[in-house]
Amino acid sequence: MRQFPLEMHQMAPGRVVEWRLRSTAGPAAPDTGGTGDAPRGVPADAAGRRASFNQDKHFTVAEESRGADDPVASWIAVTFEVKGVLDERALTRSLLAFVRRHEVLRCEFRRLAGELACEPIAAAELALDVVPVADFDSSEALRGFLVDRFKRSIDTLSWPLFTMGAVLREDSTTVYLAFDHIVCDGLSMPIVVHEVQNGYEALCRGEEIDLPPAPSYLDFAEEQRRRYLSIADDDERLGYWKSFMARGGGEFFPRFPLELGVEPDRMYPIVNEASPLLDAAEAEVFEKACRVVDGKPFMGVLAAVAVCLREAGGPGVYRGFMPVSERGRAGWANSVGWFVNTMPIEFDASPGRDFTQVMAAVRAGFGEMMEHIDVPFVRAWQLLAPAEFAARSWPYPVNFFSYIDIRKCPGAERHEDWRPTSHVWSARANGACSWFQRDADGLHMNSIYVDTAAARRTMDDFQEALRSTVREIARHGSFRRPVALTAPRRPLGASRNDAAPYAPSALRRS
Repeated sequence: MRQFPLEMHQMAPGRVVEWRLRSTAGPAAPDTGGTGDAPRGVPADAAGRRASFNQDKHFTVAEESRGADDPVASWIAVTFEVKGVLDERALTRSLLAFVRRHEVLRCEFRRLAGELACEPIAAAELALDVVPVADFDSSEALRGFLVDRFKRSIDTLSWPLFTMGAVLREDSTTVYLAFDHIVCDGLSMPIVVHEVQNGYEALCRGEEIDLPPAPSYLDFAEEQRRRYLSIADDDERLGYWKSFMARGGGEFFPRFPLELGVEPDRMYPIVNEASPLLDAAEAEVFEKACRVVDGKPFMGVLAAVAVCLREAGGPGVYRGFMPVSERGRAGWANSVGWFVNTMPIEFDASPGRDFTQVMAAVRAGFGEMMEHIDVPFVRAWQLLAPAEFAARSWPYPVNFFSYIDIRKCPGAERHEDWRPTSHVWSARANGACSWFQRDADGLHMNSIYVDTAAARRTMDDFQEALRSTVREIARHGSFRRPVALTAPRRPLGASRNDAAPYAPSALRRS
């Protein structure tokens, strides 16, 4: 399972149906395309439970941008394959069980007395209606429909906050689900696939769905707010953040160190790209090289990123943001929600330091970071950078690194059969974000960045340098040589992939 733009998905055409969620406490919801509020089964005066800090900030940005007629939009989507003739009734039951199981998916969000309430609709009140959509005879037309559908139907301010559908063929089906970020994160996508597929297969065998416990994300949010809502800017738990800011000239956000050609206070259309960095065999050797110097694969990738940024003109000390999953701390491994805390990390990657030394610095920096992950990012942001917190976006291009080993996610042992893919999209940006995924086929990179000529040149050179660096580590267990960005410059917009078009090897069979 890997993450890449939906537009790059090699999906066979077919007949599209969708499952529309509604509350049986009210009339059936019309297809508003995400442009208005659907009928709800929740009393208007319900006090509700409180949203998490991540959810509150996300919803606030959506409110403010809508009010300024400057909408901010994004979605996270997943697709997977069902072999053979689809049992539509079984899939409907599995999808409904999935939605009922995860309380956050049943929530509507409303602003009450300044706080964001998330009131879940009772599981028993939910129903799904199967709606025929259209027949598509080309993959291009199908992808265009899905991209447009996700953009229209995912709306932070409207319920429901996700869409579900499938592309039916005679001998296979591609199931798709797309979510607003307010109800899930990237690690929720493997959980979606695992639960819907296992539920479907059990029902097809005539069995009941049997899944391990999945505590509610709303309980997580409630505990988080109880622990951190009352802290002040002089709380000692903010010491790590304060020291990080002090070493960065007082700035809360670590700047992306390369030229992207952006103007202050301006958002841009995006480029969304993906490419392979290492194949399966190379990734195994890369991991061994990292273990030899007492590091983990993600540390090796981060070390390579730091060295490449430095060689491209960035500083010797790497400073960046790194999302950290909070699922493992209290049994949330099977839960859908936004279990992510974003933390700053800093380490020395100065010229002259070899692979072993940089890896030791990464390990130390990561260890220091993990000792201070208790304070939620949004709360630290609000307390330590209130002026930036009031804005609708991060103030300038921010250095951001994310790594997921999909092989450790629920259901990974079945990914060869299910062929899942994940996709992220954002309407606009003012910087660059990169996500790295390790799966059974190797190491992969997905980047979203501003669509400027300078950013295209910068990211093209950076990706070429990074691919070369991780391969040098795999082959020689070291950086081996200075990482100079000397790859021949391709015309803007030309493919930077080793193989074109980029499509996961498993997807090429569809």
